Order: sequence, then structure tokens, then C-alpha cells
Amino acid sequence: MSQTIANTLKISVEISLYPLDDNFLSIIQDIVKKLNGVESIECRTNCMSTQLFGEFDAVMKALSETLRYSFETYGRQVFVTKFVKGDLFGSLADDAPVSE
Repeated sequence: MSQTIANTLKISVEISLYPLDDNFLSIIQDIVKKLNGVESIECRTNCMSTQLFGEFDAVMKALSETLRYSFETYGRQVFVTKFVKGDLFGSLADDAPVSE
């Protein structure tokens, strides 16, 4: 695979976080705040999950750094993720076609 293709691969990731702690709401809010602060990706949050959209390497870097922070800061917790090739960000709002 050429370097150009690898640099333009878009993905969408859905994350659900289940802290194993009575203080779960503040943990979730902290993690969502961290993800929303990453300028290189699009981030949307609703009451069920958080979705990340963008270039593969940027999304994976944000996810990796956030997972490490979360485990180091809050200990045991469950992250459930779904990965889809393509940037679904625009399609969530208006049934737009998926861009790849």
C-alpha cells in the first residue's frame, strides 16, 4: 500500500465506557472532555456513546492516548468499541453518503 493511501484512510470509531467505580459519571465526563480536546479528529457524544471520526492515524493516536490515561488514572474499566472504515461524521446528521 502506498504512503499516500495510508495517510488518507478515514475511520469512524464508536466508544462506550463502563467504569467499574461508583464515581462513574465524573470518569466518563473526564474521558469525553479529553477526546473533545483533540483537534485532529471530530468527536460527537450522546447519552449512549462517543464517536470519533477522521484520519486513521489521528483517531488511533487519540484513542490510544486516552485509553492509557484512563487506565492509569482510573484503574479497571470496560471500553467497548466499534470500528468502521470511512468517515461517517457527515452521514450522522443528514443521511449523506459515506466518504472514504
